[in-house]
Amino acid sequence: MATAATASATAATRFTLLAGAGLRARARARAGRLPTAVRFQRQRGLTTTALLKTADLRPKDQGQPETLDYRVFLVDGGGRKVSPWHDVPLRAGDGAFHFIVEIPKESSAKMEVATDEAFTPIKQDTKKGNLRYYPYNINWNYGLFPQTWEDPTTANSDVEGAFGDNDPVDVVEIGERRANIGDVLKVKPLAALAMIDEGELDWKIVAISLDDPKASLVNDVDDVEKHFPGTLTAIRDWFRDYKIPDGKPANRFGLGNKPTSKEYALKVIEETNESWEKLVKRNIPAGELSLA
Repeated sequence: MATAATASATAATRFTLLAGAGLRARARARAGRLPTAVRFQRQRGLTTTALLKTADLRPKDQGQPETLDYRVFLVDGGGRKVSPWHDVPLRAGDGAFHFIVEIPKESSAKMEVATDEAFTPIKQDTKKGNLRYYPYNINWNYGLFPQTWEDPTTANSDVEGAFGDNDPVDVVEIGERRANIGDVLKVKPLAALAMIDEGELDWKIVAISLDDPKASLVNDVDDVEKHFPGTLTAIRDWFRDYKIPDGKPANRFGLGNKPTSKEYALKVIEETNESWEKLVKRNIPAGELSLA
């Protein structure tokens, strides 16, 4: 009995310390000082305050590309799997955010984070057991912001009362370099497009990698049109029309069919990050989503 009581006390003390560390990390995040290494950690054998060095992250293939079993996992410097959705910190410091590449520019395989699998690896989407491809190449690097979630239980009053699509927030990165599946890039948001896909809200955040030669020239939506003329219209039209060749109706866009300002895009990121926090704290039912 004494041994059990001691173990219980030790566990309680450890829980208190870890909870306190988590609260301090969240407080720093609100103050804009979130360390890039702090993450919510759910892996066995690692504590909630384990440090994740994003510079050490690398993609690791499992299986052969363009097969049903193909997966791209994200691993840390020690070779341990981490979740690109849950473990990579959203904020990268100095107003930048981490962006996970799912689909490299000028490719057509419809790759996406498997939100219902452990460690949420990137896989090729399927329909009726067949691998999915876009009807034509996507012209930008495409992926997600980690630690975000579009809540399917909440209606957005700004966008026709549409509910979230139950996925992380999508990012369209307009830089010149073709990235690789699983790359973790630092980007700055520039605008947002409120796509409505079969009645669900599916935000597209337009961003640029910090290492792009034009990154210093673009800081808001108007700069995109100045230095990347026609790009915002091209992004909207691409996502509006890509389902038409399959016989489906075009997607629609809210907010007057126009891209938002950077300020509004940051609001979307903040709100979906808050939704993700509620999800991983189990304040909202996860359903089939993997939180590991």
